Amino acid sequence: MGRRLKNILGASVLVLLSHQANAQTVEELQAQIDELKAAIKALQAAQSADPTPSAQPRNLEQAERAAQPDIAPLSPAERSQPTQLAAEDSDDIDDPTAMADGSQATKPWYDRIKIRGYAQLRHNEIVSGDEKAEPGQSRLRSVHDRSVGDEENFFLRRARLVLQGDLSDYISFYFQSDFASGINNQSNGERRENFVQLRDAYVDVHLDKSHRFKLRLGQSKVPFGWENLQSSSNRLTLDRSDGINSAVPGEREVGVIAYYTPVHVQRIWDRLDADGQKLFGNYGALGVGVFNGQGANRSEQNDKTMQVAMATYPFELDGVADFLEGQVLEMGISLLRNRVQPEIRTGGVSEEIFKDSRAGFHVILYPQPFGFQAEWNWGRGPEFDVATGQIVEKNNNGGYIQTMVRIDDFPMGELMPYGRWQRYRGGWRAATNAPRLETDELELGVEWQAVDALELTLAYAHMKRREADERRLGRAEGDVIRTQIQWNY
Repeated sequence: MGRRLKNILGASVLVLLSHQANAQTVEELQAQIDELKAAIKALQAAQSADPTPSAQPRNLEQAERAAQPDIAPLSPAERSQPTQLAAEDSDDIDDPTAMADGSQATKPWYDRIKIRGYAQLRHNEIVSGDEKAEPGQSRLRSVHDRSVGDEENFFLRRARLVLQGDLSDYISFYFQSDFASGINNQSNGERRENFVQLRDAYVDVHLDKSHRFKLRLGQSKVPFGWENLQSSSNRLTLDRSDGINSAVPGEREVGVIAYYTPVHVQRIWDRLDADGQKLFGNYGALGVGVFNGQGANRSEQNDKTMQVAMATYPFELDGVADFLEGQVLEMGISLLRNRVQPEIRTGGVSEEIFKDSRAGFHVILYPQPFGFQAEWNWGRGPEFDVATGQIVEKNNNGGYIQTMVRIDDFPMGELMPYGRWQRYRGGWRAATNAPRLETDELELGVEWQAVDALELTLAYAHMKRREADERRLGRAEGDVIRTQIQWNY
């Protein structure tokens, strides 16, 4: 009744103001005021006589507000633009943005697209070991970081720019380029740095309202290996491990993937993400895909395809033990079947098509504050055989074990000390002639995130590696001090 009284009063005032200009005398204006007072008294008398049940709220206007959902105040930009309702609500709610002709007003494109990115600056210093070597002998080098070597200083490893957005409630897109890619064999074999290269270009088609099912089409990461899917901007260690990354060097390919994520699994990942944990990305609890198989940004050489499947599941450990309260243990497996033609020293690719198949597992205990992470895989793929001087199919295996501690109450940001041991024996098909790698490496480091936009990582690594060149034999060994600064934008 109070709300109705206010509405009538407001309407009466508007009527009074609208008629004021037409009032020719003071007597006419006074008569209108007297009529308004009489109407107000009559409404007040009716309201006081209306019995209010004890179960009803005292203030009906407050009750009406309590029954309405809390709505955050709109920004000036949002107030100036019409709002598009979710598709699942359009049948139940009168759409205030519907136009007179029945069409639907939508947000402009610049309100539906986000732009972000990150960059990484590195410096590696070989403090002892085989920085140089005689011809035919391996030097201390890494397939993941070309600044590990002699006569190297600062190195811009990443300069990524991402465009992503929702084209509708069921379709979204993702585009990522890297402005820090290099090109070999320029002037007298010299390398040129900081060229633009496509990394991701795909569209997600969601098949249901809750976005549990989706199809991803285009160039994107191949769902094999937990660490391979994790972004370099989110990974704790400076590089991916040789053993896991050797299955899909570059991590990406052109193809089609089907992803499925149950609602309760997404809820766990959302909680971990809100807590600031380093997740592996939006790749589903189950992924099955078909790709070209030759490698990222490489021309397809045959009509064979790469088939991949990956499953991962997070288990909440609440109730197992008091010290595991809030902890999450994630476990999963990956399978890969491929056919490739490696690049050869004489130019082009091999005429023979080689099998390249893998099977692996991963285990992650998210650090709260102590964490553990491990992956391993086994398979068979192309590898250069020194004895015969040609590429053949051989067995391979490798992975890593990692521990970490998260100190989120550090006075100046967040600290994450870590330690990782990795091992790999097998071919590296991304390099010319698919040379054999023999890697044993121990890395100890700490990541300091002073603010969300800036991270500093300091690490020490003891490396024992065979160089990714079939013309160099043996293994190099040495100690490396590594530094990286990453800024997010």
